Amino acid sequence: MNWDQVSGRWRQLRGKVKVKWGKLTHDKLDVVAGRKDQLIGEVQERYGATRDQAEKQVKKWLRGLGRGG
Repeated sequence: MNWDQVSGRWRQLRGKVKVKWGKLTHDKLDVVAGRKDQLIGEVQERYGATRDQAEKQVKKWLRGLGRGG
């Protein structure tokens, strides 16, 4: 799955995001609204990760979506 697909299916995928990053509130997920950079920023801020670490986490999550995860 690519990020355009994630953006288009954001409402359906919010639950998977919440499972992966449980510290992100529903309000924060509303702000993210399917934008990759916004999700990376929220993961970085909420989990105290570096930008690089957050990008890697989001990229890994995205790859997992392609495998049904």
